[in-house]
Amino acid sequence: MKLDKMTIGYTFLFLLLIYIIICIVIFFKQRSLMYHPSENNYLDENQLNHKVEQIIIPSDNQLNSWYFEKDKNFKTLLFFHGNAGSLENRIYKLNDLSKLDLNYLIVAYRGFSGNKGSPTEQGLYKDARAAKYWLNLNNISDQNIIVYGESLGTAVAIDLAKDHKFAGIILESPFTSMLKLSRKYYAWLPTALLLKDKYETDKKINKVFSPILILHGRKDEIVPFEMGETLFKKANNPKFNYFVDNDDHMMNFNEDLVNSINQFVKSLN
Repeated sequence: MKLDKMTIGYTFLFLLLIYIIICIVIFFKQRSLMYHPSENNYLDENQLNHKVEQIIIPSDNQLNSWYFEKDKNFKTLLFFHGNAGSLENRIYKLNDLSKLDLNYLIVAYRGFSGNKGSPTEQGLYKDARAAKYWLNLNNISDQNIIVYGESLGTAVAIDLAKDHKFAGIILESPFTSMLKLSRKYYAWLPTALLLKDKYETDKKINKVFSPILILHGRKDEIVPFEMGETLFKKANNPKFNYFVDNDDHMMNFNEDLVNSINQFVKSLN
């Protein structure tokens, strides 16, 4: 039985209405899809094998942070985590990093690890600047800071590094922009119109003039490896990479990866 034009028209309008409603819901709920403070998609929590100082960094809200000082003469790693989980979920990385000739400060963004507030792009950038300022107030100059970004934290690291000359910057599983990444998951949505937090890393990395190391696995199913490769091509010299065949988004923090970080740190001296 053929459908008449009026029925087809009503069906189209109904589907269009449903589509618009979905777009509206996603527009208002998008940050809950992007940021997951209570989700642990990392390895099981371990115990720290070293002693850290639990500190509070003032931003718009107070930020729970851990500071590890091994030697005042060592450079300090300023660690920005990804979009999910707590500081505890990074212990397995911190345990290995603590073995290197490094100090570190890892900061939890607003809305993460018990901090008040809600995460937004500009909010995370402000928290990053607050963390750098805390280090500066504690007599650690930019020239003695290595900025480390993990996943979403790579966008935070690059935004900070475009305005300051650091000793170096390390990016683990970076992406080119949230807009391009969102098209991988929501190709059927007008993300260019809906997206609030764009994290346009690919437009900023050419403004970074600190030595850079990019870590990425070719089997990354969350952030395509091609994005890390693109950022590496766009980055200024000196630049280095640790690209491995078998790693997914959560890279294996094994001896090879840690050694790559260690060699990069040594090159900065």
